[in-house]
Amino acid sequence: MVGSNFERARTPEAKRLRENAILTAAAHLATLHGVREVTLTAIADEVGMHKSALLRYFETREEIYLQLAATGYDEWSVAVRSRLAAIPRSSPVDGRPGLQIAESIATVLAQSLVERPLFCDLLAHTPLNLERNVSLAALRTFKLRAIADTAEVAAAIAEITQLPSDQASNVVLTATVMAGALWQMAAPGTHLRAFYETDPELTHAVIDVGPRVTDILTALINGYTLDRSAGLSASTPRNTEQ
Repeated sequence: MVGSNFERARTPEAKRLRENAILTAAAHLATLHGVREVTLTAIADEVGMHKSALLRYFETREEIYLQLAATGYDEWSVAVRSRLAAIPRSSPVDGRPGLQIAESIATVLAQSLVERPLFCDLLAHTPLNLERNVSLAALRTFKLRAIADTAEVAAAIAEITQLPSDQASNVVLTATVMAGALWQMAAPGTHLRAFYETDPELTHAVIDVGPRVTDILTALINGYTLDRSAGLSASTPRNTEQ
């Protein structure tokens, strides 16, 4: 926390520093307590400024976390594409990338997400409430960044698998949606998780997000590639010579 004599920024650089301080405080609190538990007042207290002063930099609590979500997409896209580039390529079999490559892609996507707890938490809250209490300008800025970031990941997957762009995009969408939803169900670091783990009748409620997402994505990628292989086989003219 910075001092309570937090003066108003009077230059663009000072304003940027104030905004970064607010974002850092919000990220810290959400990492400790979860996005849902953090109030605007708590963020202001963490930074060391009055809530009314904080509102000079961000219109709402949701705008703060939506910007953190946008940054999360940027950072995740760069990291996951770097890992995807390292996956060894092999010659497709009947137009399919093969089980090993499908599992490798699924593992990269799942691990890169669960390594980012705050991002997983934000993925669930973004469509439910973060996008619903911000200006249209802020929403548009977020959407354009998220769309561009996920499109780059989808393009990397399409290059490896030879899947059509819409199917590769669905793989990315499934990865982020499932990671966000399952993260909430897993409730890591909360009293709910501790309750599930200590009650013998509720141990089935304990979800390991990474393996679950990996399994779902592997099945999806293989399903798409099998369908594509069947389509290619059906469209190939048969030799009818006797």
